[in-house]
Amino acid sequence: MGAAGVFAATAALLSTSGSGEASVGELALVDPAAIAPAAAPTAVAAAEVPGGVTASLDRPEAAAVWVESTAARVGIGQVAVAAYANASLRIGVEQPGCNLEWTTLAGIGWVESQHGTLGGNEVLHDGTTREPILGPALDGSEGVGAIRPGADDTAAHGNTDWDHAVGPMQFIGSTWSRWGSDGDGDGVADRGDIDDAAYSAGRYLCGDGYDLATGTGWTAAIFAYNHSDAYVTSVLAAANTYAESSG
Repeated sequence: MGAAGVFAATAALLSTSGSGEASVGELALVDPAAIAPAAAPTAVAAAEVPGGVTASLDRPEAAAVWVESTAARVGIGQVAVAAYANASLRIGVEQPGCNLEWTTLAGIGWVESQHGTLGGNEVLHDGTTREPILGPALDGSEGVGAIRPGADDTAAHGNTDWDHAVGPMQFIGSTWSRWGSDGDGDGVADRGDIDDAAYSAGRYLCGDGYDLATGTGWTAAIFAYNHSDAYVTSVLAAANTYAESSG
């Protein structure tokens, strides 16, 4: 599906993306057995991490060899795989009861932006994308909510009238202001950076105390991220595909 098609489908799902509290209602809960176990990332010690950003006990990073081999098996770019794995490892330290697997973040990343590659885009080595990723204007038209932007939002997407979801994990401004965090240790929280966006998505998913190892918890967390049964189903399908191919 092309960029316009994917964003049109996403718009139909993203009427209030990332805003408000989840209300599962009649949502069919995911059977825990339907959540495929993923190959867990292997963390490395700080001294083993190359580059200018240093890992620590509270911000572990996945081993490069694991990232490289997993990316090849699942068909996701190495920068994105590292972002999802690092976020999962870090959330595992901060909120071990959440049981967030990297494949859940990958499932969201696929549905939201094809891991930052939608429409021929490219994720750069630093986690940003070659072109900004903007969702449709949240102007109240069919299938989307009506959300006015704040000044920071307009700076991110240029629309003075309506907000847009921004970045590879498609955060709107109000959600980012609550959950947005620095995922890669560069001192900046940027929703256009997949490292920051993946970690922030993990914080959001785990923010209400859900146990994502259970069907009830996993369903509620994904539904909170995007209030749509179809979205939950799409993320589950993508996450399971990655889990099954990563082993």
